[in-house]
Formats: sequence, structure tokens, C-alpha cells
Amino acid sequence: EVHLVESGGGSVQAGGSLTLSCVASGFPFDDYAIGWFRQAPGKEREAVSCISSWDGNIYYAPSVKGRFTISSDDAKNTVYLQMNDLKSEDTAVYYCAADNELFLRLVTQNYDRMDYWGKGILVTVSA
Repeated sequence: EVHLVESGGGSVQAGGSLTLSCVASGFPFDDYAIGWFRQAPGKEREAVSCISSWDGNIYYAPSVKGRFTISSDDAKNTVYLQMNDLKSEDTAVYYCAADNELFLRLVTQNYDRMDYWGKGILVTVSA
């Protein structure tokens, strides 16, 4: 059974930091790219950052570039998202997702066809 389990969310003041973790199981981790997505109330789901460990490909949304860092520990089947200098506009439910064509999905923004999704975790940034 496939699982993507997010952790590390919570509440923080603007300017603060959080690190999200996504632990994957039930599928060949090395064959999949992993991405972090978020959805704020009343807004569309958006891609935040993605990584593919087999070719080192990394994506950051322009709104988080320079503040967020994605990394992968293949031995632990875990992807991290270090979030620094958080802003109120970063408030959202953050989801971890896996797909072996994830970077193609970024181009088409067809996220409904992602292979696997986690349940999401709330990040709240107060001004």
C-alpha cells in the first residue's frame, strides 16, 4: 500500500522557519520524482518545489525561490522542504506528491493525474 506522510507543519510568525518532511512507502522511491504543492483557502493548488533524485532536477516556484530548499534522503525515502523567511502568503495546506512524470506535469499543470498524494499538512504564518 502506498503512503506519503507529511509532517513538520504548524504555526509560525512571519520571518520564521519550518521544515516539512514527506516519508514515502509502498512504491520504488528512486523511480519517482517528489513534489511539494500547496493550496490556500480560495486559491488553486500550486506547485511549490519538486525534486527527482535520479537526475538531480529541481524546481522552485518563483514565489519561494531563495527562501525554500528541497532535498531528498533516498536511504530514508524522505523528501524535505526547508522553508525560511516565511510570509503570510505562504499560509496553506502543503501536500506531498509523487509521480514518475512529475516534471512533465509541471509543464501541463495537470496535477489531477499525479500518481500519489499525501493527505496534506497545514502551515500557518502569522504577520
